[in-house]
Amino acid sequence: MDRLVKPDVKEVALTFTRGQKCTAAFRLTNLMHTMSVAVSLSTTNRSLSFPQPFYILPPLSTSSFSLLSDPSDHPPLSSPPDSVTVRSAMLPTGKANQDDLRRLFKPGPHVFKDASIPISIVGPHVVDFLLSPPNTKTLEVSFLLSKAISGCEESDLTSLLRSAAKSGNSYFISALIDAGADLNHRDSEGQSVMSLAIQSGDIDSVQILIESGFVIDDSIDRLLHDAAAIDRSDLMEVLCLGFREIAVNLADFRGRTAIHVAASRGHVDSLQFLVSIGGDPDLVDHNGWTPLHCAAAEGHHESAEFLIDHSTFAKYAVNSDGKTSFALAVEKGHSHLYDLLQLGDSLLRAARIDDIHAMKSCLAEGGRVNGRDQNGWTPLHRAAFKGRLESVKLLLSHGAQVDVVDDSGHTPLQRALEGRHLQVVMCLIDHGANSNLKSINGVEMVGSFNMDCFKNHPSLVSPLCQEKERA
Repeated sequence: MDRLVKPDVKEVALTFTRGQKCTAAFRLTNLMHTMSVAVSLSTTNRSLSFPQPFYILPPLSTSSFSLLSDPSDHPPLSSPPDSVTVRSAMLPTGKANQDDLRRLFKPGPHVFKDASIPISIVGPHVVDFLLSPPNTKTLEVSFLLSKAISGCEESDLTSLLRSAAKSGNSYFISALIDAGADLNHRDSEGQSVMSLAIQSGDIDSVQILIESGFVIDDSIDRLLHDAAAIDRSDLMEVLCLGFREIAVNLADFRGRTAIHVAASRGHVDSLQFLVSIGGDPDLVDHNGWTPLHCAAAEGHHESAEFLIDHSTFAKYAVNSDGKTSFALAVEKGHSHLYDLLQLGDSLLRAARIDDIHAMKSCLAEGGRVNGRDQNGWTPLHRAAFKGRLESVKLLLSHGAQVDVVDDSGHTPLQRALEGRHLQVVMCLIDHGANSNLKSINGVEMVGSFNMDCFKNHPSLVSPLCQEKERA
């Protein structure tokens, strides 16, 4: 005979509950027909124990035994996994105290090693512990996780799936879904597992949820909003590829689209992606705010600049309080936005009509003297082209760049020549403008001038004549 007792289980599963004393029961049967058997129970884990180390089983009897774990915040995990060692020895007298039994189980051929029963620490609290840092996806954690999950109900699995999504642990997400967690479950506020995964920023988690069959609910889900909030255009791309029907201009309860969210946080990459897939930067929320209003209120210059370049009317739109984006910037004290949102336009307009008072006011309030319009024209280009001599002088006195080129490659001097404004031309040259006009586009344009009007300014006549002669 190689053993005296037989366990009724192949594994002892101890369900761990944080902060509570935990118990796992199993049974042993005495295989001897006529003799009592002494039993010794022990584990390799000091966190686990039995009420007493030695027991007596009468002939052919079966008894229940309890494996105990003291209250703790951490499950009694170990590597390699623990086991209950069951040893036995014949006890002809059928009676003995603990000291007698301790002496009985001194090593010798009379002691049988009947079983080594593996111990699994299971339950949602174990999974939650494994999910927390610094635990990582290792073979060891993989084994412990598979065991721990076996002691979880479906509701536990779903709750744990939310925790895994929140922490961005794609390995746990996959394991929990395989075990039966509901990936389309939503909390009391309607928040989905997908939303949590996006907020974690883990692209693998998002991809697994898509591949596992997550279903978007447009009445609740605002997944692009979630991605825009953390400026993750790569997540947006995965969402768009995974959900062909995703609505880019879907609004939240405030009427704000994902573009509003990106704008309010200054996330230019997200703005660029959203506009590229059909996002509308001119949509307004329930309070009449465009995305530009949002960017202006928060002082995001680069986002505001992008929105101005890609919107139709946002720069001039007023919200329900009658305020433009410029008014909001002023209200919040974001002076670095003044030129972009209004003063630049005002300065260009004033330069065009020679409104010196308005120009001085714009410059005093922060208008950029070298700011550009959509064609790359500075106020000096505008004033020079219109022949506004006083405006040209004012702009030059405030640091206007005399040889700056517009999007067509023309300087203010070339625009003044185009408008045939001799006094402006001479003023610009007197302030250092390059009068070598070889780079001007098109000889025909030079040849159409009345050269007599420049006869009193030889520095200009010479290169003009040369250019005409070459023609």
